[in-house]
Amino acid sequence: MNEETRRRSFLKQMLAILAAGAGSAISFKRSDGPRFGIDLSEAKAENSGAKVKKIACEEHAHGAQDDFEKRLRDMDEAGIDMQVINFVNFNSEEAKASNDSLAELVHKKYPGRFAGYCNLPWKDPDAAPEELRRAVNDLGLKGPMVFAGQASELYLDDRKFWGIYEMAEKLDVPVYIHPGALLPDMSGPYKSPYPILSMAMWGFSALTGLHAMRLIVSGVFDKYPRLKIMLGHMGEGIPYWLWRMDKHYSDDQAVIGKDEPGNNLQKLPSEYFKNNFYVTMSGMCWEPVLKFVITALGADRILFACDYPPEPALTASKFIDAVSISDDERQKICHLNAEKLLKL
Repeated sequence: MNEETRRRSFLKQMLAILAAGAGSAISFKRSDGPRFGIDLSEAKAENSGAKVKKIACEEHAHGAQDDFEKRLRDMDEAGIDMQVINFVNFNSEEAKASNDSLAELVHKKYPGRFAGYCNLPWKDPDAAPEELRRAVNDLGLKGPMVFAGQASELYLDDRKFWGIYEMAEKLDVPVYIHPGALLPDMSGPYKSPYPILSMAMWGFSALTGLHAMRLIVSGVFDKYPRLKIMLGHMGEGIPYWLWRMDKHYSDDQAVIGKDEPGNNLQKLPSEYFKNNFYVTMSGMCWEPVLKFVITALGADRILFACDYPPEPALTASKFIDAVSISDDERQKICHLNAEKLLKL
C-alpha cells in the first residue's frame, strides 16, 4: 500500500469516527444503544443527589472551525463541566499549527470548559519530542493523543518513537492511544469480506489493544518506568485478559524460547498494565464491564469519557449517574482522577 492510499484509508476511518461531528457529510443514527439493565432514557442518579462534577477525557473535534457553541449546549445538557479534546489531525506536518490553534481555543476562547491533547509529527520522530515539550510547557496542553495507524505503517513500540516516551515521562504527561486505521499487515481479515469488523464493533479495539500489548512486551516500561499510557473503551479488552496473560507469559516461553524478543521483562504483563495504564469509559456504557474493571484495576485508574461526538454525551452522563457504584468511586471516575493525571 503506497503512502497516499494508506493516508486515504486512514482519513476515511477517522472521518467515520467523527461522522456525527459538526460539518461532517456522513451521518449515523445515534441512540443510547443496548441498555443491559439500565434504562438510560429514564435514568436518574442513585448517589446522594448532589451534582457530580464531570470531566470528559476522550472527546474529539475536526478543528477550531467546529460548532463549539453547539458542543457547549450538549455539554450543559449532559451536565459535563469540561471536555479534554483533541483536533483530529491527518497530516503530521500540520501538528504544530494544530496545537497552536487548539491552545488558543482552550485557553483564550473557552477558558475553563476545555483542555487539550496535542498532536505530534509521528512521521518525524526526531522532531516529535521537542514539539511535545513545546505543546506541554509553552501551550499548556496535556500530553499527546495518537490515532493508531497515524505513524505511517509502524507500530507504536518501534524504537523510533522511544524519544517521545522519554519526553512524556520527563514532562509527566500521559500518551493517549486512540483507535485508528488498521495497519496493512493485519487489515485483510478485518476488511474482507466483512468490512464492519474493521470498525468500532471489533477492529478498533483489536488494533489498539495490539499496540498496547506490543508496548508492554517491548520493554519500554522497564526503560521508562514512570511512562503513562491512556486507553479508551475500558482498556480495549485488555483488563479481561490480565490473569491469562501472566500465566501464559511464563508458560509460553517454554514453547517459543526464552531468548526471543519480549521474553525478558522485569515484571509480569499485568503489573505494567496496572502500574502504567489508565483507561477511560468512552463508548462503553455497560455496568458489568465498569464493575469488572473497578475490580481488576481499581477506581483510581478509570476516567469518565463520552467519545463525543460519535457517541452522545448524554448517554455517558446518564450512565455514570445511574450505575450502582459507591459515591467515592463515582467522584474518582468523574473528575478526581482526571484532575490528578492531567493536572487540571
